[in-house]
Amino acid sequence: MKAATKQTIVIRLTSKCQATIPEAARKVLGIGPGDEVAFEVSEKANSPVIVRKAHLLDRQFASAVSDTLASEWLSQADEKAYGDL
Repeated sequence: MKAATKQTIVIRLTSKCQATIPEAARKVLGIGPGDEVAFEVSEKANSPVIVRKAHLLDRQFASAVSDTLASEWLSQADEKAYGDL
């Protein structure tokens, strides 16, 4: 059995804190233009962040909690930064 290889890819965030997901990562995640990506983040410092293709349940959860995120995500600064997406 062939051992899986591991690759570390470093990217730089733009001034808007946006990033391009490298091709190698897109292939592993099975994502492409228009797909949504889910980030599983722990509050514990230095915990790994799990990145995966978003599923219907992720979208349903995000919709359910969207009102609680309004103050964080619906600011004028965010609208200016992400309004053209």
